[in-house]
Amino acid sequence: MEIGSGPLSRYHPQPSSQVHKVAMPPKQNVLTEFQTVIKEIFFPDEPFRAFRGQRSHTRFYLVLQAIFPILEWARSYNLQKFKGDLIAGLTIASLCVPQDIAYARLAHLEPQYGLYSSFVPPLIYAFMGSSRDIAIGPVAVVSLLIGTMVQNEIDPSNKLAYRRLVFTATFFAGVTQFALGLFRLGFLIDFLSHAAIVGFMAGAAITIGLQQLKGLLGITNFTKNTDIISVMHSVVGTVHHGWNWQTIVIGLSFLAFLLLTKYIAKKYPKLFWVSAIAPLTSVIVATFCVYITRADKEGVAIVNRIERGINPSSAHEIYWTGDLFLKGFKIGVVAGLIALTEAIAIGRTFAAVKDYNVDGNKEMVAMGTMNIVGSMTSCYVATGSFSRSAVNFMAGCNTAVANIVMSCVVLLTLELITRLFKYTPNAVLASIIIAAVFPLVDIPAAILLWKIDKFDFLACMGAFFGVVFKSVEIGLLIAVAISFAKILLQVTRPRTSVLGRLPGTLVYRNVEQYPNATTVSGIMIIRVDSAIYFSNSNYIKERILRWLSNEEEDLKINSQPRIKYLIVEMSPVTDIDTSGIHSFEELHKTLQNRDVKDFYKFHLLYVRKLALVYTHCIFFINTEYSKLKH
Repeated sequence: MEIGSGPLSRYHPQPSSQVHKVAMPPKQNVLTEFQTVIKEIFFPDEPFRAFRGQRSHTRFYLVLQAIFPILEWARSYNLQKFKGDLIAGLTIASLCVPQDIAYARLAHLEPQYGLYSSFVPPLIYAFMGSSRDIAIGPVAVVSLLIGTMVQNEIDPSNKLAYRRLVFTATFFAGVTQFALGLFRLGFLIDFLSHAAIVGFMAGAAITIGLQQLKGLLGITNFTKNTDIISVMHSVVGTVHHGWNWQTIVIGLSFLAFLLLTKYIAKKYPKLFWVSAIAPLTSVIVATFCVYITRADKEGVAIVNRIERGINPSSAHEIYWTGDLFLKGFKIGVVAGLIALTEAIAIGRTFAAVKDYNVDGNKEMVAMGTMNIVGSMTSCYVATGSFSRSAVNFMAGCNTAVANIVMSCVVLLTLELITRLFKYTPNAVLASIIIAAVFPLVDIPAAILLWKIDKFDFLACMGAFFGVVFKSVEIGLLIAVAISFAKILLQVTRPRTSVLGRLPGTLVYRNVEQYPNATTVSGIMIIRVDSAIYFSNSNYIKERILRWLSNEEEDLKINSQPRIKYLIVEMSPVTDIDTSGIHSFEELHKTLQNRDVKDFYKFHLLYVRKLALVYTHCIFFINTEYSKLKH
């Protein structure tokens, strides 16, 4: 096929001697072509490239290094790096201890299970994770998700059965994460769009905050539902006899203190440690005040008791058969995907700042392993915490050793000082949770979505209202459904646009995006901005004809010259399947029936033979009876 002479030379000027020919692509073996496709889907990063040409013992070490990234960076580890990790580890430990106690209550578990989940999982992640900045432990959203979904199956008052189902869900959360990493299926979590995540997280933050009104106001009889209508009905219905003024004073005072420290840390980044130690400071001060005033005898609810000692084995408590086994599987898959999505997003964010790579598949394997082991050591689902990871980053962490330091501090807490938390008021734990989830409501991100993409904003709001007005599960389902709907819409209804020439140039752009671009008299140029598959080929064909018909009607009304030529510009088209080829053949026949002649008649023949689209796939359509000549 030659493009360099004839009518095209007017719009694509080239040297008269220059001729471009499209050669027939080399024939590929069907098996080889299939292997190439599989490689691009599952192994785009060529993970086995490092093993080529290596000796057997070197390959063995590289395998160990791939499983345990600590073997790679530990060789260059030094005292200077340890100082940074030690400070970061101690800082996030001061934040995680009170948060763990609070998040365990959010999951309807006893406080020690939150501490257990910040002891074993971070140790495993430190050896297997590829991120230097993620701080591992329970997080508010996953704690709420676990608490809500398990509560729907078993009443939390039945502590043993409830705890067993939580451990079962944690096990399957780990299995899900591990399988995604092992089989390199991490791209599946990308189907949950950023817009849906923004809405889901904001809705979950509002729901978590509403749930904390029970502890903040001292309400004893509180609804088990999470939707805003049920919660507000429960709050308003107990205003005269269920609220405790001492609890309210404690909760609001420390909530104001925590929000103030967050404001200081945001305005003065060097004072990040003020916000980091504020939760532990609040717990210490509140516990001391309740102890010396014996406010617990005035109706102020307190923690009462935290079991002393490290994680007991829980492998025997996991349901391996029966109906609860299936329920644990369902809950675990959902919780595992949400936890994984949050962790990967956090890891990539901080890796981009420090300019290093986070291996998504290694992260999934590491997260899965730590949750599988965690389910057998009395932990519930742990993942990367954004608040702790941000503090870890600001504190100057260098490697995952910061997680090891944090785990050691949690170990000392479990062994030595759990009894000191006996008089900790639930109100201060509620204020810690509210302050922690407050940044999850990202209003600027929602406004940006509205300005850029209304469909993304719809996905965001759908997930948000689903969580707030119904439940976490419904909100998540809406988020996934809208994300898939957007994908299907973009695939089945690709964008097409009319092009016009920018004044004083030979550049053609979308006339809707560039108002000063002018169409060429007698010629209509349509661009297809997507690959052409069976799902959209008929739409593209019909859209091209509709563009042409509408333009001809407008020109007729305005008594302007009719269109002589139609150019379909397909440089953005990267692929076409047999259905797409068939649709263009039908388009060709339709144009012939309108007494339209095709100048480059050989083009469809080449498309049919090669099953691909070249840089410029162009049809000239003569809407009059005159013929084009060279």
